[in-house]
Amino acid sequence: MFNPEDEDLFRKELEGVKPLVQNRVSIRNSAQGPSEAQLARREAAITDLKRDENLLTTEYVEMVDPHDIIEYKRPGVQEGVYRKLRLGKYSVDAVLDLHRKTVEQSRTEVFEFIQECTRMGLRTVMILHGKGDRSQPPALLKSYVNKWLPSLPVVMAFHSAQKHHGGAGALYVLLKKNAEKKQENRERHLRGR
Repeated sequence: MFNPEDEDLFRKELEGVKPLVQNRVSIRNSAQGPSEAQLARREAAITDLKRDENLLTTEYVEMVDPHDIIEYKRPGVQEGVYRKLRLGKYSVDAVLDLHRKTVEQSRTEVFEFIQECTRMGLRTVMILHGKGDRSQPPALLKSYVNKWLPSLPVVMAFHSAQKHHGGAGALYVLLKKNAEKKQENRERHLRGR
């Protein structure tokens, strides 16, 4: 509530205080549009977005053992489909070999490989990451691939490969159907009616 004593105390504290004098006034009309500096910042932001749409990160990763079997299944993937993937029953449409690559090189290659495979309508691919027995720290690349793949929306599932395909040093990856493949499926099923 309003207290006259507080107001008197406030006025006494402000005695001798002079207001600041401002002799500069911005007369820029906001209807003129963005300034050159704003346009430059906007252009830089757009360039940054175009430059790297790869959202895979090389920050902290939870390490896995070189001989661990790694697996992931997005909700909605049928158990039968996942079992066939896990057992290597699907034919592999493309293979990416990451042996002797750095983490940063692998980050770029995994992203571009998955994008290209999706664009081409490939469904089952394989990534050879190696076990990482001799790397320091062990299984570094394997750990990053295990972290990266679930963050890509087109990756429906993955599982360590069967022994004859590389075992714990490789992954079968199941990708989402692209729009073209979905349309082919619809047409095929409509013809069957």
